[in-house]
Order: sequence, then C-alpha cells, then structure tokens
Amino acid sequence: MPSEKDGLEKISQEQLNALVDLHNRFLEGRIGGRRAHLESTDLSGLSLNRKNLSQANFTGCDMSDMDLSYTNFEQATLYACNLSRSNLYQTKFVRSDLRGARIEDANLEGADLESADLRVGGIAGEGEYAYPQAVNFRGANLSGAKLVGSMASKADFSDAMMVGANVSNADLKGASLEGADLSNADIGGAKLEGANISSAILTGIKLDHLKDQGIDLSSAITDENVGQSVADLGKPLPQLLEEHKEWLATKGKTGAQLDLSNIDLRVLGSLKMERMTAIKAPLAKFFGMNLYKIQLQSAVLDGSDFRKCDMEDADLRGSSFKSCNFSHASLKGVDCSALLLGAGGTSRFNPCDFTEAKMRYADFTNANLKDSLFINADLAQADFTGADLSNADFTGAKLDGANLDDAITTGAKFDRDESRPVFRLKEKEG
Repeated sequence: MPSEKDGLEKISQEQLNALVDLHNRFLEGRIGGRRAHLESTDLSGLSLNRKNLSQANFTGCDMSDMDLSYTNFEQATLYACNLSRSNLYQTKFVRSDLRGARIEDANLEGADLESADLRVGGIAGEGEYAYPQAVNFRGANLSGAKLVGSMASKADFSDAMMVGANVSNADLKGASLEGADLSNADIGGAKLEGANISSAILTGIKLDHLKDQGIDLSSAITDENVGQSVADLGKPLPQLLEEHKEWLATKGKTGAQLDLSNIDLRVLGSLKMERMTAIKAPLAKFFGMNLYKIQLQSAVLDGSDFRKCDMEDADLRGSSFKSCNFSHASLKGVDCSALLLGAGGTSRFNPCDFTEAKMRYADFTNANLKDSLFINADLAQADFTGADLSNADFTGAKLDGANLDDAITTGAKFDRDESRPVFRLKEKEG
C-alpha cells in the first residue's frame, strides 16, 4: 500500500508481526526462517515492543512514533532510519548501524548503544535520505543511556537529556552538545575534540578531561559559579530584598532597587512566591530553580538563564527577557501580558519582550501571552496548548514542532509558509 511519506511502502501491524515471526525462526535456526529485511518501508506508528530484531535490516525505513521499548536491535542495520518521537526505552542497540539516523525527540531512557555506529550516513538517490546526514538526537531523552565506545562523531545531541548517561570512551569528535544536559554523566575517556558544548549542563562532572582537550566551557553550566556569586552582593539577599520592597513601596524615595546583574543564583535553590517586581538582573543565572508564582513584573532580565526552572503561575507582566534561555522550563499558567506604565500623557504600553530568546521545549500551557514579543525567538517544540497568544508577535520566530493546539491566536503575527507548516495549530475562538 503506498504511503504519503516520500513514497515509502506502508505495511500493517499484522504484516510486521509475520515478518518478526519469520525472523525469530531465522535466529533460532529453524526451517522456514528468514532474516527480516525491510528497506525504505513506512512502519510509523506500529509496535515492536520487546521483540528480538537482532541482525535485522531496516535501511531507510520510517520508524517514527513507534513503540520500540525493550526491543533488541543488537547488530541490526538501522542505516538512515527515522526513529523520531519513538519510544526507545531500554532498547538495545549494541553494535548496531545507526549511521545517518534521525532520532529527534525520542525517548531513549536507559537505552544501550554500546559500540553503536552513530556516524554520518545517507543513501544516494531521492527522498528524505538522499544526502549524507549526521545522526540527530536533538531533544531526545538519553538519561541513563549507555553509549560506551560508540562512534558518534558529528552527531547532534543539541538540547538532549543525557543525565547520568555513560559516554565513556565514545567518539564524539565534532559532535554538537549545545544545551545538552549531561549532569552526572560518565565522560571518562570520551573523545570530544571540536565538539560544541555551548550552554551544555555539566554539573556533577569532573572537568579536567574536558579542559585537557581544549574544550571551551565558558558558557557551560558547571558546579563552578557562572559570573558572580551571591556572596559577592555585599549584603545578605534577604536584606537586599527588604530594601527593594521598601524602594517599591516608597516609589524610590528610600530603600534601594535590587540589582542581581550577572549573579549566579543557583545556590539558593528556590525563590518560590518571592516578590521581585522591577528588579535589574541581566545575565543572571536562575538555572533549575524553583520560581513558582514568583513576581517579576517590570523587571529587566535580558540574557538570563532560566533553563529547567519551575515558573508555573509566575507573574512576568511587562518584563524584558531579550536573549534569555528558557529551554525545558515550565511556564504553565504564567501571566506575560502587557502593563500600562505611568499616567496621563506619560503612560506607555509595556509588553513582555522575549525577542531572540531561546525557548526550545518550554511549556507555556494555558499561559497568558497577550501582546508578547517573540521576534526571532527559538520556540522549536514549545508547547502553547490553550495559551492566549492574542496580538503576540512571532515575526522571524522558529516554531518547528511547536504545539499551538487550542491556542487563541487572534491578531497574532506569524511568518507562515502555508505549503509547509512547521507547527501544529488548532485555534479556538478568542
């Protein structure tokens, strides 16, 4: 049966089950067995859960959105396959050929990729795999995965979750680990020459191995302070907060505005429900903090790091977040609507400004984002389900894979190519 996906032939679950049965007979050396050989076939959405497909050939197949948890692909050929969004929990890829595979946004938690071939690959001819491509793990969950001795030069692990992963002795030369979370990962003996570790999370890791290879760690999050420490503020933060609240209450006549510019606040762990209206904190590090219901109205926080923060139900009205990083942050129910500052002829409309912010995989479910500016922001895979985006400006924004289901988009500005939509949009009435 023809498929709409690049002309690949589509097979059913029943047909796939029959092929698996024949393959198992082949592995057991029984009469009538036949090794599974599926080339350029559409298997998307089907299941191979807990099946043994060792030594099978799936070259160029579309295996996206499949249940492949606990499946055994040892020594299998998955050359240039699309495994995006599939469940690969505890899947075994030992010594398998994954060259040129696309494994974006897949769950590989606990997967075993020991000695797997993850180098550049591709297929000559037409279609999705026409040209050589690097293995793509962007945004994938590789927490606890085993990549010992794997060959992954030039592979793309951008924004991947690799917490506690074992990548010891892996070849990651020239790989992109930009924004990847490698907290507590084992990187002993890994070859990382030429790798991009910009904005990577490297907490719980001994850095000597990386420094010996000349890796630039200037923008990475490590156990060392990034910028100034809280101790450099001169006064205890609670005291400075009280002075700031006095400054707010007296409209600047007494007290002092809180200035947290370039301060690494991670040691605090939480600023839950704290009132920090109108603070100055450009380039501050809030990474991973509990900021639940924090009040940050009319604040200037340009260039700050909010990755993996819990900011649910926060009040961010009228604040500036230009070039901030919110990747993987929870912003459910936040209020990012505009504020009208001043009075009479001096009043001004002050929208929330996320211009050029990085917000990949951020969760804006049911958020109020009326009039917000997302100009040139990176919102790939962000979730705007049920959000109010009325009059928001997404000019130049990257929205690949973003979910706008049931979002209110009345008056919102998008750069849309209707022939090739890059985000899901099911509008509801404003």
